[in-house]
Amino acid sequence: MAIASEKKHQYRGDLSRTALPEMLHTIYLHRVPGVIEATRNDVEKRIFLRDGAVIHASSSDPQDRLGRYLLRAGVITEEEFKVTMAERRESLQRYGEMLVERDVMTPAALYEAIQEQMRGIVWSLFSWSQGQVSFSIGPFEDNEMIRIHLPMRQVVLQGIKRAPDAKALVARLGRKDTIFEPTWATETLIETALNAEELTLLRMVNGKRTLYELCTTGPFAPAENARMIYAFHVLRLMKRQQVAPGSGGIKIRLKA
Repeated sequence: MAIASEKKHQYRGDLSRTALPEMLHTIYLHRVPGVIEATRNDVEKRIFLRDGAVIHASSSDPQDRLGRYLLRAGVITEEEFKVTMAERRESLQRYGEMLVERDVMTPAALYEAIQEQMRGIVWSLFSWSQGQVSFSIGPFEDNEMIRIHLPMRQVVLQGIKRAPDAKALVARLGRKDTIFEPTWATETLIETALNAEELTLLRMVNGKRTLYELCTTGPFAPAENARMIYAFHVLRLMKRQQVAPGSGGIKIRLKA
C-alpha cells in the first residue's frame, strides 16, 4: 500500500496484489483517524477508524441494509419486513426508528442488531479477492453514527478466521519448509484476544518447526491452522526466519 497523493492524504491498494489483512494492519500502524473505502464493481463498503479501532461500517450493497440483515438473521419475520418496508418507502423516517415506534423491536435489541450488522459488513470484506481499497486520513463527522468498537488487531484476526480460501493465505507465507520465529509480547496477545487453542498454536512457533509442521500438527484442522499462522504473521507476532533453497512449493492438503 502506498500514499497516492500528499494533497489527498490517501493510501490506495489493489486487492489482487495486496491482501486486505495486510492493508488493514499497515493502516493500523499509523493510528490515525480516517475512512477506508473498498469498492468492487458497483458496491462500496466503508469502515470508519478512530484510535486504532473500527467504530462504524456502512455498505451500498442492498443485502447489507438493516431490513435485509434483520430478515436474514431471523430477527423480524417476512411479514414484518414486507409491512415495514412498504411503510418505509412512504416515509422519510429511518428504518430502525420505525421498528422501535411500531414495537417490532426494543431499542436494546435494535442497538445490538445494528452492531452485528456492521460487524457483518466488516467481515464480508475478507472474502474479497478483487477490488480497490483507499484510506482517507482525517477526522470525520460521527454525530449520527451508531458506534461499535472493534480493535483493529481483533478485526484482522477474526476476519482472517472467516476468510474462505486458506490455500491463498498460506501461499503468501512461503514454502512448506519455511521456518518462523516468535516476535510477540504479552501485551499484544491481550489486545489481540487470543483464546487458549490459538495461544497453543502461537507457542508452537519456536524457530524450529516448519510451516508444514505447524499446519499439520497444530490444535486445529490444517486449514484453520493455516489461517491462524497467516494472521500471526500479518500481526507481527512471528516473522519468517528462513526458506531453505531449492525446496518445493507448499503441498499441504487443507480441509476446512
